[in-house]
Amino acid sequence: MKRLIILIIISLLPVISKAAKDESEPTYYGTGLCKYPQYQCIKIKGGESWKKLFPDETQRDLVQRLNRTYNPLYEGQVIAIPQNLNSVNLFDLSPFPLKIPPSSDNQIIVDQEKLAWAAYDEQGHLIKWGPISSGSDKCSDNSSNTCRTLTGIFRVFSKEGEHCVSNAFPAGKGGASMPYCMFFHKGFALHGSEDIPGYRASHGCVRMFIEDAKWLNHDFVKAASKKNNFAGTVVTIRPLYSADMFNKGLDKTIVSPAARHKKHRD
Repeated sequence: MKRLIILIIISLLPVISKAAKDESEPTYYGTGLCKYPQYQCIKIKGGESWKKLFPDETQRDLVQRLNRTYNPLYEGQVIAIPQNLNSVNLFDLSPFPLKIPPSSDNQIIVDQEKLAWAAYDEQGHLIKWGPISSGSDKCSDNSSNTCRTLTGIFRVFSKEGEHCVSNAFPAGKGGASMPYCMFFHKGFALHGSEDIPGYRASHGCVRMFIEDAKWLNHDFVKAASKKNNFAGTVVTIRPLYSADMFNKGLDKTIVSPAARHKKHRD
């Protein structure tokens, strides 16, 4: 009987392994789209660049958003391209619904599994979306055990312009560029970055394309002020599906005075 149980377990290992692999593979962006007929995937050759492959700026931007990166291409890299690139727009490629239930204010949703953010107006209409790179599992400077982004429902309490910098990263000296930063809890912020690699790589903040952060900062996000009873724009950071234990107890609205103490992350 014991031998039979062992044989059954062994026979199931490939199935379990395949399931784990399938679950870990992103299906909303990049190479995760290669299995769908609506997309073609190409391997980058030496000397190729975003601009050479996609001379049209609008099409280039769409492909970069689809692959969650605008970092320089490298030889051997695989990227996904819509088969109908000439006829699709930003909303056709959205990983978010175009309409959600109305709310009392506009809001930003950050989905770490989709590596994307979305901006919705009060009527629940999707206004814009773009790629993100949130906190990595381990800190690149070994300053902490983990650099995962705090999850929950927050409100932006302050924002700064293009010259915003971190005073915590790199460890011991700070100085990392955080253009158009929008703080939602202590030193955690949404901000622009030139490094959006297509995976979670930040020191805890939510990195975005610089132009996206600029648009949000200037045209969408309201910081806390007397005019809005110190209720800035709502920011929802969704947890990682594989990190329920890590995020347990953090998925709640945090608007206490302590949330306004800033020690800039990245």
